[in-house]
Amino acid sequence: MKVLFIGGTGNISTPSSRLAVAKGMDLYLLNRGKAKVDIKGAQSIIGDINKPDELEELKKHEWDVVVNWIAFTPDDIERDIELFKGKTKQYIFISSASCYQTPLSYPVITESTPLHNNLWDYSQGKIQCEDRLQKAYREEGFPITIVRPSLTYDTVIPIAVGGFDKFNTAQRILEGKEIIVHGDGTSLWTVTHSDDFAKGFVGLLGLQTAIGHAFHITSDEVLTWNMIYKILADALGKEAKVVHIASDFICKVEPSFTGTLLADKAESVLFDNTKIKTFVPGFKATIPFSEGIKRTVKWLLEHPEHQNINEETEAKIENVLKAYKDL
Repeated sequence: MKVLFIGGTGNISTPSSRLAVAKGMDLYLLNRGKAKVDIKGAQSIIGDINKPDELEELKKHEWDVVVNWIAFTPDDIERDIELFKGKTKQYIFISSASCYQTPLSYPVITESTPLHNNLWDYSQGKIQCEDRLQKAYREEGFPITIVRPSLTYDTVIPIAVGGFDKFNTAQRILEGKEIIVHGDGTSLWTVTHSDDFAKGFVGLLGLQTAIGHAFHITSDEVLTWNMIYKILADALGKEAKVVHIASDFICKVEPSFTGTLLADKAESVLFDNTKIKTFVPGFKATIPFSEGIKRTVKWLLEHPEHQNINEETEAKIENVLKAYKDL
């Protein structure tokens, strides 16, 4: 099976790239050649998907599957439809679980949960991408599959404030400083290791029964945010000094947190993974957060160049803490 990943060397996509190669797929990676990740067994096409004059090599190929890991706007989708219509048997768009209805009217999310999120431009862009792809499927037979990851981690820290591609909150824990946990920390969430995500995702590659369908792929482990931060602190070998602050207050003081917090992580969410388990029999997430985050922390401590301590984020955390204490 001949597969093209546009991207393929990021936090979520790298394990999927490695698993696709391990499954014997003929994997090509289209990227600008700047990533230091080496996917042994994959072939590389150097080029920028946004620069047509760099895509002559790409245009020579036809594909069983094309996956775009880095499409965010309807213009990205228009470009891909133009590039790959008639040249692939399946086009997989990586959307986001943040597209689901916010706030939820029912706490258990299935793939039929409405897509509606007016609080985050990122989510709105992904919804618009999905709408355009559904139109292309209905009217032109463009062979789409949509995948909606939730908070998925490997080389990033899956928390709400001062994490993901930033090491700020982890460093604060290591230094014994106070950290922010939104709300009272008892709302429920699911974090998924990228190795587990890959098992479900690679099972969709080339699966013709998945054409026209959308899937989310998450762990079935449900944790409170208090537990997520405690497990992170345990992995760092420290005790977290937690300050609970209401999400509304955090975002009023620092509106830039609105997208990742009010638009995504402020309320309890439970994912029903029945659909991906039906289409990919045997899929099961097996890496608990207590194990997966130890891998992540170990990797980050061994690669200090990836410990991104962002000064602007640090100032925002301090600003929220000060505003809360001044109440």
